Amino acid sequence: MRELGIRERIIDKQSPWQNVYVERAIWTVRRECLSHVIILSARHLRRILTEYVDYYNSSRAHLALDQDCPIHRPVQSINEGNSVVKIPYLGGLHHRYERHVA
Repeated sequence: MRELGIRERIIDKQSPWQNVYVERAIWTVRRECLSHVIILSARHLRRILTEYVDYYNSSRAHLALDQDCPIHRPVQSINEGNSVVKIPYLGGLHHRYERHVA
């Protein structure tokens, strides 16, 4: 972290209200991802977290963004395709649905 120019800020132990953004992120990852997966190794954990971050940023709707994703994707109209395809994330734990022309 020092190489990136990030300074460490020490907070009191067991004081989650001192860093609400980090606590919210940890709570979301645990509730939506890690509580449903058995982690086998550190490498497996990194792979699961990488895939979850991809899902979170590119597919998951966020209320604060008016039901959009941090990485914007265009709204698909009913006329764009006649079939709906399910795209699984995290081994089917989460899904994204898109319209495709058959």
